Amino acid sequence: MPEQKEKLRIDKYLWAIRLFKTRSQAGDACDKGKVKMNGTAVKASRVVAVGDEYEVKTEARKWVIRVTGLLQNRVQYQEAIKFYTDITPAEELDRIQFQAAVFQTGKRMSKIGRPTKRERRDLGGFMDQ
Repeated sequence: MPEQKEKLRIDKYLWAIRLFKTRSQAGDACDKGKVKMNGTAVKASRVVAVGDEYEVKTEARKWVIRVTGLLQNRVQYQEAIKFYTDITPAEELDRIQFQAAVFQTGKRMSKIGRPTKRERRDLGGFMDQ
C-alpha cells in the first residue's frame, strides 16, 4: 500500500478513525494535552506509525488504542475500526457503563410534574367550589 510510506499526522488519523467528529476537534485535543503517548502529551503534527499506542480523552470517554494501520481519509465506521485496536482497560469500560446508567435521559417521569389536561379540569372544578 502506498499509504504505509506516507507520513500521517496524529490529528488527521484520529479524525479518520472517527474518534473525533472534525479534524479541528482532534487538533484541539492534541493542543490541550488530551492525546498522550507513553504518558507524554503529543502535538497534532506528530507522525503516526503502526504499533504506536495512544491514550485519547474524548468528550464521551477515555480510549487506549493501538495503531494497526494508517488511514488517510475518513471512511465508514465499519472500515475505520480495522485500522486500530481498542485496548482500553476493563475498569474504564465498567466506569463508563455505570456512568451511563446514572445519567437521566432528560425526559420527565410519567405522571410526575405538570398536570395533564384532565387533572387541570378536575383541579379547576375543585378550586371553584
